[in-house]
Amino acid sequence: MRIGAGAGGHQRQMKALLLWQIHKAPARFGELKRLVPDISEKMLIQQLREMEADGIVHREIFPEVPPRVEYSITEFGIELDNALIPLARWGKQHAGRTDGVRPGKANASVPHAL
Repeated sequence: MRIGAGAGGHQRQMKALLLWQIHKAPARFGELKRLVPDISEKMLIQQLREMEADGIVHREIFPEVPPRVEYSITEFGIELDNALIPLARWGKQHAGRTDGVRPGKANASVPHAL
């Protein structure tokens, strides 16, 4: 997944959420917008385009009126999603440990691991 140097964790999180949703089942744009409500339409379009360009998702246009577009996960996307599962599991296990702790803030009880 392409993430620019100035991109924040929010964009990475959105891509991971989109990947998870598309991995469960192919989805249309509107479905993804409903499943990930915190993402703007512009950001959703941008993230899907980048993921398609990176070979993570496949965009299929069906010859219907009106045209139907569906996003599905590629083999490469499945590999990436499987690689992210242990990270997601670790995040759930340690979510409470890092809440509110940021570099530069005084909190001696929690070591800064990242």
